[in-house]
Amino acid sequence: MEHTISGVGVIDKAIGVLAAVEHEPLALTALVERTGFSRATSHRLASALEFHGLLRRDAEGRFTLGTRLVSLGEAAERAWPIAEAAGPALADLRDATGESAQLYVRDGGRRICVASLESPHGLRTIVAAGAVLPLDQGSGGRALTGDVGPDGYVVSVGEREAGVASVSAPIHSGTTVVAAVSVSGPIERLTRDPGPTFGPSVVIAASDIADAAGLKG
Repeated sequence: MEHTISGVGVIDKAIGVLAAVEHEPLALTALVERTGFSRATSHRLASALEFHGLLRRDAEGRFTLGTRLVSLGEAAERAWPIAEAAGPALADLRDATGESAQLYVRDGGRRICVASLESPHGLRTIVAAGAVLPLDQGSGGRALTGDVGPDGYVVSVGEREAGVASVSAPIHSGTTVVAAVSVSGPIERLTRDPGPTFGPSVVIAASDIADAAGLKG
């Protein structure tokens, strides 16, 4: 497993352990395999993270994400006031399109999903709040970098993930792009040309979010 290196070894390793269990609980043996750390190091780090509430044990004794991360995530979301302001417009967008809706902000060379509402369909796109995604793949990333067409939105079809299409629009404060709003779902529903159907709704949502957040036009 690859780890992003900050130069602070113990922090890098602790983040590696958290990343290893991000999508599924792992027993110690599986954690060792996933991280590439020794059994002793994996156990020591996981136990310390468990002590601080960042990991916990499930009913089968496997390590999984801890409940303290919920409060940390909520605190982090509050640090982005646009996420709270976007709530009603994001819900309107999800309800109007029937597809999952997301709000992204830029963080250096990546984008972070700071708000997400899932489609009611059984087959849907799921992007969790807090997910870190690339800027150079997907319509949300390109909207954040200003790569937008004349109609005010950008389309992605199977670009970041096979079988998924999305339409995004930038949210401006003056001339600066501060966020991007997206709808995403399976290509079989959005089609390979989702812009004409979903673009206008996404552009309206971007304007509504900017107004709700009190951003300068």
